[in-house]
Amino acid sequence: MAVQYQTQDCSFRFSGRRKTTDWIRRTAKAEGHRTGDITVVFCSDTALLEINRRYLSHDYYTDIITFDYTDTEKKIISGDLMISIDTVRANAQTFGVPFENELARVIIHGVLHLLGYGDKTPEEEAHMHALEDKYLAIREAHDEGE
Repeated sequence: MAVQYQTQDCSFRFSGRRKTTDWIRRTAKAEGHRTGDITVVFCSDTALLEINRRYLSHDYYTDIITFDYTDTEKKIISGDLMISIDTVRANAQTFGVPFENELARVIIHGVLHLLGYGDKTPEEEAHMHALEDKYLAIREAHDEGE
């Protein structure tokens, strides 16, 4: 049971592996779950668009696609978080936030999907955003305490 980090069709180097893995595990535990096998794949817009077309029949760019393999009975979250570094960079610029903050938001968004949260309705989307803010604040507080 591990959290792994990979790249596909990009040269991104992720330096926050240990802290992010710990944060993912703490988030799962706070939600009453454990982590199983989670793979975070950083890729290009082109690669994620192809995945979006092939597996979801969607023809648009996005920042993350989550493939959920969670064992809900055992409360073990597992899955693949496919993240477009290109879109995360563009969104960080659009929203006026540091790239690292936007990347953390996208990662926790995927983890929240693995935990069973949706974002299809306005109510679900608002709840998801509130949970993102909660776990981002916990991450920042933990990082400051080190």
